[in-house]
Amino acid sequence: MYNAKAYSVTSATSPFASTVIARRDPTEHDVQIEILFCGICHSDLHQARNEWSGMMPTVYPCVPGHEIVGCVTRVGTAVTKFKAGDLAAVGCLVDSDGTCPECQAGFEQFCPNMTLTYNFPDKHTGGVTYGGYSDSVVVNERFVLRVPKNLDLAGAAPLLCAGITTYSPMRHWGVTKGKKVGVVGLGGLGHMGVKFSHAFGAHTVVFTTSPSKKDDALRLGADEVVVSRNAEEMAKHAGSFDFILDAVAAEHDINAYIHLLKRDGNITMVGAPGKPLAVSVFGLIFARRSFSGSLIGGIAETQEMLDFCGEHNITSDVEVIPIQKINEAYERLAKSDVKYRFSIDMASLKSE
Repeated sequence: MYNAKAYSVTSATSPFASTVIARRDPTEHDVQIEILFCGICHSDLHQARNEWSGMMPTVYPCVPGHEIVGCVTRVGTAVTKFKAGDLAAVGCLVDSDGTCPECQAGFEQFCPNMTLTYNFPDKHTGGVTYGGYSDSVVVNERFVLRVPKNLDLAGAAPLLCAGITTYSPMRHWGVTKGKKVGVVGLGGLGHMGVKFSHAFGAHTVVFTTSPSKKDDALRLGADEVVVSRNAEEMAKHAGSFDFILDAVAAEHDINAYIHLLKRDGNITMVGAPGKPLAVSVFGLIFARRSFSGSLIGGIAETQEMLDFCGEHNITSDVEVIPIQKINEAYERLAKSDVKYRFSIDMASLKSE
């Protein structure tokens, strides 16, 4: 074991503060990474404040962070894919059983025995896993990803969650050139959805409640912007979409968007509203439409996404902050006051 610098919270109401955590020494299959940047995901806020206590109660102290980009500093004797000096990344998963049908199919995110990057039982230490708000991390090489060298590292970090969360359902539902795609909500997830849809060659329409976001949506790659509160604008698109990505985490009328799908069209939720959405079944059955959800992606697909981003020079739009501004960033994140993700420059942790 060795000591690593980190920032943690000790309760649902406490601020983040500098701390020291224990990390395992690399075993033969492990990769040790110096963390250069770590994105801040909205789920980090929920977890730090124990807002998912009914589903995933937080164990304190908690060190969040699952959008990790860094440099390999050490590898185990059996590691073949990485060497010291390589750029590397870690997303939401750091382990799975590798033998279940989900793992065998490349869907480690659905493994019943997966290990999340933080706040999850850690079989190596007997405690819980600690995330990327730290100066280093040790991960089994199966869950370490390669980062294209041409990408800005601060903007690449959020790809490990916001990127794969939006890329995966678009690939699954066949978003390509000639398709009409809607993106509901222009936030951390939505802005990545726009970039991917545009890169896939689809006609991309952004739905927003804020007319002020129109120019930014067009800059990101949207072909059209619809103010969802305008019934006339919405009606013009009835029955015309092949696929809609819904990135809204608040309560909203999902049926208004189901109505916009053509026959056999799909709407996929990647936003996670706290309360159930009321779905009109008739809106689905009369055009054989489908309503689904999606959770990140498997390791192979996440690597595919990173490679795609390298080819198309896609990164997240980020505001880079030092770790010392993490509490301020959380308050701003709670008010959606960021375009579009925070990325922590972990070099700032060296001054602690």
